[in-house]
Amino acid sequence: MKKALPNTKVTVKLRRSNYKEEWYLIIESYPVYKRGSTRASRVVESINRTISTPVWDKSSIARILPDGTFNYKPKRDLNGIIQCRSTIDQEACIYADNVRKLRQHEYDSAILYTDKENEIAAQNERSEQDFIKYFNGIISTRHPNSSDSIIVNWRRVGELLKMYSQGQPIPFKAISVKLLEDIKMFLLRAPMGGNKKGTISQNTASTYFSILKAGLKQAFIDEYLTVDISAKVKGITNIEKPRVALTMNEVQMLVDTPCRDDVLKRAFLFSILTGLRHSDIQTLKWKQIQQTSKGTWQAVVIQQKTKRPDYKPVIQQALQLCGIRPNDDEALVFEGLTDASWISRPLKVWIEASGIKKHITFHCLRHNALSLYLKMNSLQKFVS
Repeated sequence: MKKALPNTKVTVKLRRSNYKEEWYLIIESYPVYKRGSTRASRVVESINRTISTPVWDKSSIARILPDGTFNYKPKRDLNGIIQCRSTIDQEACIYADNVRKLRQHEYDSAILYTDKENEIAAQNERSEQDFIKYFNGIISTRHPNSSDSIIVNWRRVGELLKMYSQGQPIPFKAISVKLLEDIKMFLLRAPMGGNKKGTISQNTASTYFSILKAGLKQAFIDEYLTVDISAKVKGITNIEKPRVALTMNEVQMLVDTPCRDDVLKRAFLFSILTGLRHSDIQTLKWKQIQQTSKGTWQAVVIQQKTKRPDYKPVIQQALQLCGIRPNDDEALVFEGLTDASWISRPLKVWIEASGIKKHITFHCLRHNALSLYLKMNSLQKFVS
């Protein structure tokens, strides 16, 4: 394997015209390494000069032609300047050599740049890039295993940034505290997505702005920003809402109310007893329902955020909600449970049929699972 030359060499060469008995003077530079590439390239530059009286060096063969004749290299003086019989042509060759010297100096000077100067040049190049394009590009790399809701929120923020900029790019060099404050005000009155009318809530705007700050933090880590500007801007205040929870009587009402989707009902009550998310229950396999050394049962779930196992006690009533354990430990416990994006409607129908007037979701159950944990003997009626 040939070793790459450390320096670029610039040479004046001749290229024969296809129409006349004349030669173009060209400047050839090799090897040239472009930023970010280890592959050498050849740069050819025309100087718009031609000659017709070059002197050929009969002792230096450039190429053997198919008919057996030879092409010779042009004769050069001690300084490397191509020699010509015509004075005008000789002046053109001297001009070409002056251009060569200029290009050679540029390449030689580039090699003398310090690491700091190269980094400044690279930073200037990064600062010209579009933050919106970068933001959309890191969604898959930053959240490869995240839930659908997280991905949806990141993509929505990307859409709102494009809406804010009216389809124009936002270069990194344009990002400032003032710009972020302006985006913050835009988010507080941003439209809802899909077919929904009105503006997003302040809490949703708070979530979106936090996601934007996370994207800016990553840009700082990736050296697109020289300052962690995300730390300089305060987030949007969350409005604390009273948590919706179920009482024991309301849980009993749900137990007593038939549900068209038996899997939904069992999974919902299982969530009440364990506090597990819908996403955890939907992917829960029998191998994750394990017996402890004390003879009790637990559900082992890997948390998406921390990637650490979370052990949730599974009392007898919750275990009975799972049904009969199959031979296949890879089987889903609640096979056929409706996806999160489609479960709201059947869940609402069942809750309304029970007479409960509250807006209850799977997420609400995480708030009061612990308070109901020791009071669930009444569920025996459902599982017995």
